[in-house]
Amino acid sequence: MGNKENPHVLVVGGGPAGSTAAALLARSGVQVTLLERDTFPRYHIGESLLASCLSTLRISGAYDKVAAHGFQIKRGGYFQWQHDTWLLDWDKLVDAEAWSWQVERAEFDDLLLRNASDQGARVIEQARVTNIVFDGERPTAADWVKAGDDTVHTLEFDFLVDATGRDGLLAKHFGMRRQHPAFRNVAVWSYWKGAHLHPDSPEGAINVASTEEGGWFWNIPLSDGRNSVGYVVSAKLAAEKLRGHDSRQSYYLDTIAASKPMTAMLQGAEQVAEVKAEQDYSYVADRFCGPGYALVGDAACFLDPLLSTGVHLATYSGLVSAAAIATTLRGEMSETDALAYYEYTYRRAYTRFLSLVSRMYEHYVGSEEYFAHAHKLTEVYQGDSPEQSFTRIMAGLTDVGETAGTQERTGTEVIASEAERLHTDPDTDGVNIKYMGGLDMSPVWDHWRDPLVDTDMGELRITTEPVFGLTTRPRSDAEREAVSRPVLPPRHGAGAAH
Repeated sequence: MGNKENPHVLVVGGGPAGSTAAALLARSGVQVTLLERDTFPRYHIGESLLASCLSTLRISGAYDKVAAHGFQIKRGGYFQWQHDTWLLDWDKLVDAEAWSWQVERAEFDDLLLRNASDQGARVIEQARVTNIVFDGERPTAADWVKAGDDTVHTLEFDFLVDATGRDGLLAKHFGMRRQHPAFRNVAVWSYWKGAHLHPDSPEGAINVASTEEGGWFWNIPLSDGRNSVGYVVSAKLAAEKLRGHDSRQSYYLDTIAASKPMTAMLQGAEQVAEVKAEQDYSYVADRFCGPGYALVGDAACFLDPLLSTGVHLATYSGLVSAAAIATTLRGEMSETDALAYYEYTYRRAYTRFLSLVSRMYEHYVGSEEYFAHAHKLTEVYQGDSPEQSFTRIMAGLTDVGETAGTQERTGTEVIASEAERLHTDPDTDGVNIKYMGGLDMSPVWDHWRDPLVDTDMGELRITTEPVFGLTTRPRSDAEREAVSRPVLPPRHGAGAAH
């Protein structure tokens, strides 16, 4: 690899992870084909973006298209969790330029897919992959068919990016996906007109309110005046509750009526869509990459909707994988080393969020202890307080800072040890860890632990100057300018919360 004049990368899946990887590789001069099973735009849940997405959109070329669309500006979150209230104002706790959007995913994902095409990727929709051809463990070709046509097309490639989400093309092939015994939750949601946010919320903030039975609500304002309102609870409890209702609609409205915060936010509002439902569970692949392939986004791992990490992890993995692949294809680094960096980086991000979400569900004993725990999961940025550390993590900025070289990289040992303890320790500080206990995750952590520690790769980071990829050199002034954050949007411009 690296010596071939025109290497070809196949991306399977056109969601945010696949579209981001395809756009970045195409911008780097790589020949890219993206096969997407559906026709975009198509509906998808997961509307709340983290601030980290802006820098990735800028590097991939999609930022201007997304910014011009008029999505609802988001500047933080307002959490009513158990007996605590968290006012997570990104302006005040992190940075005045930390913001993102609440998006209609059908439109957002479509913009990202079209951007991949605009950057030079060959995008084929309604294309279903039926078979992957391997040479040993290395994929070398894909058979695919177009919807409504039985003709089998075979496409040879030099590298495969699996962005097939929960379908898990390669994870299922290799039998390497592990489901966490918990996070088996059910989400039910609909859309409302005339809903409100809590009056103390930052502009466009996601509102989260927990319930006594262990579930939680989201309330997300969208640009068209609708609010996405959903409820997440364990599948077991949902099944018990549903038996007492004649429909999902009845169950959904009953859960809202039982919640004082949600009753207040929906006072005078009108439900304008049918109730949708989806079963959530958390899983992780034993490895995120191998000879000639990388798993990105939900194809590698799925966490939980609680901290709105879905699009962040998708675009972040697309960014890091593309940097590793582009560097390898130019012959600047061995495939093994570049992919080790990808594995290290993406799993670190996922596992840090896993630890935080686990503690929110089962080990939450107050905001002070919880923020202190988050503080331990990162190298503290410029004297951040525990609350600031948590907010920086949940805005996605810790991950971006670590890969860009603007923040010290957190060692895997700190994060892996905590995650491993949550899986194996039945009792921590007197609190039973029901969510994570009982699953042997040692193959995952053993494969991951510090692959870069004893090599020159310890200072590796993502660069955009002079080319996109991985580097060990210090950041230049030109690079700082190239990846600088976009100009602040107006405070109450188009798409502001009603």
